[in-house]
Amino acid sequence: MQQDDPALVALRRWMAVFMQRSMHDFARYARTSGFSLSQLGALFQIRRGGGTGVTDLGDSLGVTSSAASQMLERLVHLGLIVRSEDPVDRRVKRIVLSDKGRQVLQAGIHARESWLSDLAETLSYSEREAVVTALNILIDKAVGLGQPVEPDELCLRGGTSPDD
Repeated sequence: MQQDDPALVALRRWMAVFMQRSMHDFARYARTSGFSLSQLGALFQIRRGGGTGVTDLGDSLGVTSSAASQMLERLVHLGLIVRSEDPVDRRVKRIVLSDKGRQVLQAGIHARESWLSDLAETLSYSEREAVVTALNILIDKAVGLGQPVEPDELCLRGGTSPDD
């Protein structure tokens, strides 16, 4: 695909608008709630990992096990996660979200996505149909590329996210 292909240009423009709006609102939520983006990123990773360990978390976040351990300690003190022994190997600590941690993530997701409702309200019925068709095509194509696509992490509405 050429750099000046209208589809590629439109996708890049949409991505830039989407990321700027979503991350701006998410960062504002983090600031006003007293959390760092790193802490919220760790919570997302813990939710995705389903009982992940310290080393796994550090690897996925691109930090040392020591840094991951320190962050986890803060998250435990904040009541956002729970550490427990692995039932198979007691030397391993499993980390899962607490109810409070799930609520914090859900509030962050809501903050990140709140502008989408306003955007959708500006669309006519025919525009909505076109958007749904186009986005479903893009989702199917993205999944077909074989790259990691996690609808749960995207927090798509319509029942695809277990936390919705």
